[in-house]
Amino acid sequence: MLKHADIWRAVDSLATRNSLSPSGLARKSGLDPTTFNKSKRITQQNKQRWPSTESIAKILLATNSTLAEFVQLIGGESAGLLAQRIPVLDLSQAASNEHFDHNGHPQGAAWDETLFAHIDDPAAYGLEVTGDLYEPIYSDGTILLVSPAADLRRGDRIALMTVNHQILIKELVRNSPLKAELKGLTSAQEDSLLMTQDIVWIARILWASQ
Repeated sequence: MLKHADIWRAVDSLATRNSLSPSGLARKSGLDPTTFNKSKRITQQNKQRWPSTESIAKILLATNSTLAEFVQLIGGESAGLLAQRIPVLDLSQAASNEHFDHNGHPQGAAWDETLFAHIDDPAAYGLEVTGDLYEPIYSDGTILLVSPAADLRRGDRIALMTVNHQILIKELVRNSPLKAELKGLTSAQEDSLLMTQDIVWIARILWASQ
């Protein structure tokens, strides 16, 4: 179970790391200075008050910290409920059937590992963007969190492998039993129409590090 005390201890530790008080951290992050006050962590009805996901995102941005660093500050069982280790591979290297099974799940020893926010897909993995092909949507070094188990919806950004082992990163316009219509993410990318027999796997991109 995620522990209230662990989360707030991590917020306090992040403030200390940056030579700030909790109110100073809130102010630096563009939040109300009283957001992280200890007096506000328990309501008048004696209920636990938790920092919002938006607040956490803002303090990480303001202190140039990563989710992995924040999870390390949380420690213990709570950390495992917020984040998970996932395999990561350079996108330019991933275009090979050696690195994926027939379901599009990562396999082999070429993968590194990194810490990402916890999701309900043990087969999730990361693809690291290299170069400027996807600028300004995804910059060099961005890691795309891909989930083979996630449902596909119109408008989703997806990763797809073709039968010739090319990996495409595009927007899903329409997906039917016969074909997939794809839109390029940038003006330099062409739209695509692929028949189902030309697709090895297709998976939804849930999140991207920036």
